[in-house]
Amino acid sequence: MGTYVRSHLAHVPPKPQWSVSEMSNLAGKVMIVTGGNTGVGKETVRALLSRGAKVYLAARSESKAFAAIQDLRKLTGRDAIFLHLDLADLASVKAAAHHVLRNETKLDVLFNNAGVMFPPVEQLTADGYDLQFGTNVLGHFYFTQLLIPLLLTGASTSSDRHSRVINISSMAHSFASGIDFDTLQDHPKRMKLGNQKLHYQSKFATVVFSSELQRRYGDQGIISISLHPGNIKTEHQRHVSSFEKVISAPMLYPASMGALTPLWAGTTPHGLRLGGQYLVPWARLGAAREETQDRQLGRKLWAWLEAQVLDL
Repeated sequence: MGTYVRSHLAHVPPKPQWSVSEMSNLAGKVMIVTGGNTGVGKETVRALLSRGAKVYLAARSESKAFAAIQDLRKLTGRDAIFLHLDLADLASVKAAAHHVLRNETKLDVLFNNAGVMFPPVEQLTADGYDLQFGTNVLGHFYFTQLLIPLLLTGASTSSDRHSRVINISSMAHSFASGIDFDTLQDHPKRMKLGNQKLHYQSKFATVVFSSELQRRYGDQGIISISLHPGNIKTEHQRHVSSFEKVISAPMLYPASMGALTPLWAGTTPHGLRLGGQYLVPWARLGAAREETQDRQLGRKLWAWLEAQVLDL
């Protein structure tokens, strides 16, 4: 079996002890869900809308986003707001963030949910970065960085004095032990690493980023949490081989289950105590690979990410 299939066999979570029905009223809250048009993201938007939140559904495809918004309207009676966001294009990231900055005075929760998994290794972002790292890590870093002023206002105006950033990683992060910075842009070492290891590295870096965000802004009220949403049947599997799809299918859960842990982290009082933590299905505290908590690596990654967006 490949490592993808083994990752599905390795984690069978117990039954959830929390459900979306327990979410409190979110009226007056402003939230963004990246990749909100499908899968876990769409289920997250659905739950937030059902509790009265104002939700930006951030997605690359306008047609897919509006189809999702129409479907969500039928399910919840409420409209999400489309936000055009292509995380693989830093100009698009900047434009999306500035749109929110112009139209909102605060941001309560940012769900960094979107991502790509196992695309052809030759694919790069519009700015020349590895597609998986550029989308899963750099794009989300830049989007988050630009929205920090709104998150700080969200924290200062909230009744609980906090805002939150929920970063979707994966148990796949445990297959990486560090970050090879030579492989983050077009380089022979990147091609040699291959799309699976590049994916593991991007999910490892997501945890590193999330922990460093907590160190830098936790004392100002921004709570940053990373998590594994579960082994979920979504469009992320489109680049997985037919054999692995067949083998792993019985072990995959519906997208609604994948939304449980992000929603628990992002909306419940318990989530206020989880800054810097790593969560596992379903709505439980877990433990990320030890190397992700290396403070020196966190500073190094943050400095690298800042350098990439410095002159944009």
